[in-house]
Amino acid sequence: MKSNSTIFLQGVIILIGILLLGLMIRLPLTEGRAENLELLSIYTDPFIMYIYAASIPFFIVLYKAFKLLGYIRQNEVFSINSLNALKNIKYCAIVLGALIVLAGIFIKLFHNKNDDPAGFLTLCFVTTIVSLTVATFAQVFENILQNGIDLKLEIKKLSEQSKKLF
Repeated sequence: MKSNSTIFLQGVIILIGILLLGLMIRLPLTEGRAENLELLSIYTDPFIMYIYAASIPFFIVLYKAFKLLGYIRQNEVFSINSLNALKNIKYCAIVLGALIVLAGIFIKLFHNKNDDPAGFLTLCFVTTIVSLTVATFAQVFENILQNGIDLKLEIKKLSEQSKKLF
């Protein structure tokens, strides 16, 4: 059962990655100011390029979560690899939150005066909160996992000492 659920979750992660990639390709074509631009100009827009660069930590988080589920499926939860995956997820979530805040600040300062940036700023606020929540949960799970690894090492040490006694 554990194997089936981790495989399902890995499939969900792949689906999320594919959907986001599709949205990143399609949405710049439908945006308001892209109506009068040619195809190459749309994708060389500095803000669109920033969004693409800022999405790299998100895809790293997806990859690390995929790997973490693989470790869980292989019963290697209490391993250094799992701990490193959680650390990477935490750091990437924090970086992603900061990059989203910077995008919101950019839009707030440099938006077209005829446009209302409230929707975009609300989206920035919500995604930043989600990103920082993921970082918080990753930190909590990292602490739990570190305690489990320490306990596992202590049990192993005690087992070796008891073998020496007998």
